[in-house]
Amino acid sequence: MPGYPDAGCHDGGVPIEPPPSRWVLPTDPPLDDSGIVAIGADLQPGTLLGAYRSGLFPMPFDRRRIAWFSPDPRGVLPLDGLRVTRSLRRSVRRYEVQLDTCFTEVMERCADRRRSGGWIDRRFVEAYTALHELGWAHSVETYRDGRLVGGLYGVRIGGFFAGESMFHTATDASKVALVHLVDWLRADGVELLDVQWTTPHLASLGAVEVARSEYLGRLHSAIAR
Repeated sequence: MPGYPDAGCHDGGVPIEPPPSRWVLPTDPPLDDSGIVAIGADLQPGTLLGAYRSGLFPMPFDRRRIAWFSPDPRGVLPLDGLRVTRSLRRSVRRYEVQLDTCFTEVMERCADRRRSGGWIDRRFVEAYTALHELGWAHSVETYRDGRLVGGLYGVRIGGFFAGESMFHTATDASKVALVHLVDWLRADGVELLDVQWTTPHLASLGAVEVARSEYLGRLHSAIAR
């Protein structure tokens, strides 16, 4: 994506490693189909990075507590398997796309409670913004006529990217952000794009399911980069 700022521009492009988590993160598989392996801990940068490196991701459990997920099977989007229809290719030409220009606003738009299935609360916005400021979390923004109309955000560790959420207020705007994300990751040698669960929408874009054991093996190889 020519002209984009360097992702994680701290210290010449190297993200800043935060203090390690004070929590012992679980490695056991989930006990049921919910994918939950633990409840509790915090959303400090060291905890979040430790979780992603262990194959976990957080979501709210209630107003106070965090649930940590490691579903089996796991949804991934092969970087050579993104399905770009003819109409989506036309949409790509209609939007301007940027990287890391308004991370917090993208999260807040993803957190809009009017959206079906919205789960992001203020705790998460603040936690991932802190991770972004350290160079680990990134957003891709889609603009039309200078207005933000779509985007997505996630966490990158080496050759691994965890896609967290996306939004759009114009046709195909989030899909266009995804096309550019995949272009960026492929150009930068990323090996694994995690989408957590394979929804019908993501499956239509090329997402597939892999066994948790296979996912963890691919994750450890990717983050080693």
